[in-house]
Amino acid sequence: MQEAHTAHAELEHERNYVAGLYRRLDELRAEKQEQLARVRRSGAVGSMQNVSERDAFASMYEDRLAQLNAVDDRLVFGRLDLDSGEARYIGRIGLSTADLQRLMVDWRAPEAGAFYQATAFDRLGVRRRRHLILDGRQVRGIEDDVLDLSMLDESSSLQGEGALLAALNSKRTGQMSDIVGTIQAEQDRIIRAPMPGVLVVQGGPGTGKTAVALHRAAYLLYTHRERLKSAGVLLVGPSNSFMTYIERVLPSLGETGVVMTTPGRLLPGINAVPERNPAVAEIKGRLAMADVVARAVANRQRVLAEPRKLNVEGTVLTLTPRQVTRARDKARATGKPHNEARATFVKVLLRELTEQLMDKLEKSSGAGNTADRSYLAEDVRSARDVRIALNLCWMPLTPEKLIRELLSKPAHLAAAMDGFSEAEAALLLRDPQAPWTEADVPLLDEAAELLGELDASAGRDKAHQDHERARDLANAEQSLKNVDQMLREAGIDGLVSAEDLADHNRGQDTRLTAAERAAADRTWAFGHIVVDEAQELSPMQWRLLMRRCPLKSFTVVGDIAQTSSAAGARSWQQALEPFAQDRWRLEELTVNYRTPAQIAEAAVRMAVAAGLVVSAPKAVREGRWAPLIDRIDGGNKDRNKDGDNGSALVPHLLEVLPEELAAVDGGLLAIIAAEHRVAEVRTAVARIYGERVGSGAGGPGQDITVIGPKEAKGLEFDGVVVIEPGELLDGLGGKVGDLYVAMTRPTQRLRLITAGDVPAGIEG
Repeated sequence: MQEAHTAHAELEHERNYVAGLYRRLDELRAEKQEQLARVRRSGAVGSMQNVSERDAFASMYEDRLAQLNAVDDRLVFGRLDLDSGEARYIGRIGLSTADLQRLMVDWRAPEAGAFYQATAFDRLGVRRRRHLILDGRQVRGIEDDVLDLSMLDESSSLQGEGALLAALNSKRTGQMSDIVGTIQAEQDRIIRAPMPGVLVVQGGPGTGKTAVALHRAAYLLYTHRERLKSAGVLLVGPSNSFMTYIERVLPSLGETGVVMTTPGRLLPGINAVPERNPAVAEIKGRLAMADVVARAVANRQRVLAEPRKLNVEGTVLTLTPRQVTRARDKARATGKPHNEARATFVKVLLRELTEQLMDKLEKSSGAGNTADRSYLAEDVRSARDVRIALNLCWMPLTPEKLIRELLSKPAHLAAAMDGFSEAEAALLLRDPQAPWTEADVPLLDEAAELLGELDASAGRDKAHQDHERARDLANAEQSLKNVDQMLREAGIDGLVSAEDLADHNRGQDTRLTAAERAAADRTWAFGHIVVDEAQELSPMQWRLLMRRCPLKSFTVVGDIAQTSSAAGARSWQQALEPFAQDRWRLEELTVNYRTPAQIAEAAVRMAVAAGLVVSAPKAVREGRWAPLIDRIDGGNKDRNKDGDNGSALVPHLLEVLPEELAAVDGGLLAIIAAEHRVAEVRTAVARIYGERVGSGAGGPGQDITVIGPKEAKGLEFDGVVVIEPGELLDGLGGKVGDLYVAMTRPTQRLRLITAGDVPAGIEG
C-alpha cells in the first residue's frame, strides 16, 4: 500500500513539473509572437540597413516559433537523478526560466549524453534514469532504470526497458516517429560521433539506421550550429514515399532547415522518374560516363572542315579552319567551362574577322583612307553569316540539350562512347521526349559542371532581365513619388534612387531561407550530407554528391545486403574509395529492433541460400507468428508467354486479407509485389477496400498499402504480404535484395503467397 502511494506521489510530481515546462513553452511562444508582430508593424521604413536588420529579426523569430511549435508533442521524455543530488530533465530542446535557471536540457547537449550512455557497469554519475511516457502533453506513466543498487528500495515504478518495447510494439501510422526517448547506447555513440570525414553506418534491417541518421543530423546542427546554419545539411533518401514517411522527424527534434531530397531531384528543376531498365541504369552509373559527357562537350567545339565564306554588309570574308583551331585552343586554355570559354572563342574570331574586313575596305577605297572604322566590329558581330558560323563551331548549350541530343542521336553517342561496346551504346539510345530518369540526373549534373552558365547577354535571358528591370524601375518611380514626403521626414531625402528601390524590392520578393536557397542552387556547397539507403547509389551519383560537399563530410547509412539497383554498391569500399580514398570509417548496428526473431531468421536464411553475405543483427523480441507460406494451385502449368503465373494469386490474396487485417488489429498492412504486378493488385484490392488502399507508407485513413520492393525501402509496417516471392529473386542487378527488403519490413506478421516454388532457405 505504501509503495503504491509513493508511486502515485512520484507520478503527480512529474505531472506538475511537466505542466510547468509546457507553461514556459507557451510563454516563450507568446513572447516570440509578440516580438514578430512588433517587427512586422514597424514596416519597411528607414535606411536599407534598417530594413535588412528588421527582416533578419523577423526571420529569427519565425524560425524560433517554428521550432517551439514543432516540439510540442512529448516535449520531455527523461530525467536523470545524479550522485550530486541534481534531477536533470531531458527533452527535445533546452528550456530555462526568465532568469536563466535551467528547467530542461536539450537531448543533444553533452550533459544529456549520460541518459543514453550510462549503464549499471559505468554509471557516469547517474543513480537513476527515469523515462517519462507522455501522450501529447499528458504524463501517462513513468519507468525507471535504477543504476545505483542503493536506490532499489526508493524506486517504486517499473524497471527495465518498458519504454523501448512499448515503442516497438506500437501500431505503425504511416509516419516515422523519432526515437529520441529510447535511443540505445550503440546508436547514441554513432549519433554523437565527430562530424569530419565519411562515417558509414552499416546495419541490417530493423537496426534503426534511418532513425540514427536523422537524429545525427539534428545533433550535428545543434553541435556545429554556426558552421551548418549557413552551409546547411542535405539529406538524401531513396524515394518520395520515404521522404514523406520521415518528414516529421527532424521538426519534432527542433530542426526545420534541412534540405531533404531524392536522387531524382538532386538537380534543381528536374524531377526524374526511376530508371526501369537495370542494364541501362548500370551503364549510366559507371564513372566512365563522366568521360563520355566530357567528350560530348568537347565534340561540340568543332573545327571547320574547309574555309567558309561569310557576307558582312556586302563584303565577303573567309573563316578558315586554322583560325577556328587557334581560337578554340585559346578558349580551352582559359580552363573555363564551355559556355564561359565561348566568350574567348568568339572574341578572338571577331577580332580577326574585323581586321580582315578593315583590310578589304581599305584596299577597295585606296591607300591613305583614314575614315573612322569603329563601327566595323559591330557590323561583324551582328552579321547573320558570322553568327551562324560561330554557333556551328561553338554553340552555347544547356545541360538538358547536350544530354538529350547525346542520348537520342546515334552519331553523337558513338562519337563520345569510346571504350563502350556497340550493344551498350544502343541500350542508351532513347526517345528525346522521354522523361528524365534518376540515372540521367548525374549525367545532367556533369554536363552542367562542364558547360557552366549560359551567357545571358547573348540571348533572350538578357532581354527578359532588361524587361523585368524596366518594369521594376517604373514601379519604383511611382513608389518614390508616393513616399517622397515620408522619406524626407525620416531624414533620408536624396539617399534613395529609383534604381536602389527597384533592386531592394526585387531582393525582398526573392528572400529565401538558407535551406530554400540551397535547394534551388546546383552549385551550393553543403556543410554535411546524410545519405540513406546509400547502397543503392551508382558511382556517378556518388560523384554528384561529393561535388555538393567539397569537405566530404558525410553520414552514410545502408545495408549492402539490401542492394537491388544494378548500379548499386557491392561493398562500401567499392562505393567510397574512388572519392574518399581511405578517409572513411565504418560503424555497425548490431541489434534488430523492428523485425521479430522468427521473421528475421527466415530472411537471413533466404539471403544466405541465395549467395548473399549478410549481417544478422540480433532481434530483441520474439514474435507471435512465424512466416506464413501459402502455396496455391496453378503454378508453372498456368504460366503464360509473358511469364505470368496465372490468375490464382490475386483471388487468394483477397481471400486472406480479412485475416491479415484482423491480425494487425488497426495497424498498417503492406502488400509487396514485383513492379509489373503492383497496378493490378492495387486495383483489385481497392475494389473491395476503397479509399483505405494507398501507396508508399500509407496515409490518413489508408491502412492498406500496395507497393513494389523499391518503394518499400526504409519503410516499416505491422504486417506484410509478399506476392510471388520468387519473382523478386529474378532479373538483373542483384534482385535478391528485393526479397530481403520485402521480408524484413514487418514489425509483427509476414505472409508469402506463391504459385511457384518457395525460395530456398525461407522454410528452414
